[in-house]
Amino acid sequence: MTSPSWSSPRAVFWDMDGTLVDSEPLWGIATYELSERLGRRLTPELRAATVGGSFDHTLRVCAEHAGVSVDPRRARELHDAMFARVGALFSESLAPRPGVLPFLEALRARGIPMLVTTNTERSLADKAIAAVGERFFRDSVAGDEVARFKPAPDMYLEAARRVGAAPGECLVFEDSRAGMTAALGAGCRVVGLPEEESDLVEGALSMRAAAGSRSFEGVGADDVERWFTLSARA
Repeated sequence: MTSPSWSSPRAVFWDMDGTLVDSEPLWGIATYELSERLGRRLTPELRAATVGGSFDHTLRVCAEHAGVSVDPRRARELHDAMFARVGALFSESLAPRPGVLPFLEALRARGIPMLVTTNTERSLADKAIAAVGERFFRDSVAGDEVARFKPAPDMYLEAARRVGAAPGECLVFEDSRAGMTAALGAGCRVVGLPEEESDLVEGALSMRAAAGSRSFEGVGADDVERWFTLSARA
């Protein structure tokens, strides 16, 4: 029996929050505090609905839950307060997810270009990228640098443009529905690692199914070639 023939992606794009770094609990703290500022704490279900979204989306969820309207000036004040809070939390306790650093080293040694693609705005994205290691990434695309946030495909179309590849030649790691939807909408191949398998978007390859868990521990560059091939069939 012959072994399968795997193909290699032209580039790998990494979501940041919840994929490269375990920052979603920190965003959760700030999001709950935002909702309390507006008068009513979010339920866990509504908090989950904000994962991977933009600040505008999060503010809309919080305001609707509280039954209040927010004018542009107040929205800017809330934005600045929330991002200052998240920045402080990042400085205190942000770290790469287990297995991420050895995996990035393996991909770097293989010569596969990597970019960070995150809805997080540049001021905070740079803090997280520094916590992981800027040396791993050729470039990054932040949420305030494209016309539309995820789940729109803009970010992934821009990332593919920057590496000179077609979206279908690129592999994406994403944990949120918004992110998976964005990457698939751009035409990229996607490995999805949502916390709940029920949140896997159709068309994404389940990392749990492919690797046995959503952890990057023990995975390597050969796995990327295998997943890139399998993701075309997802």
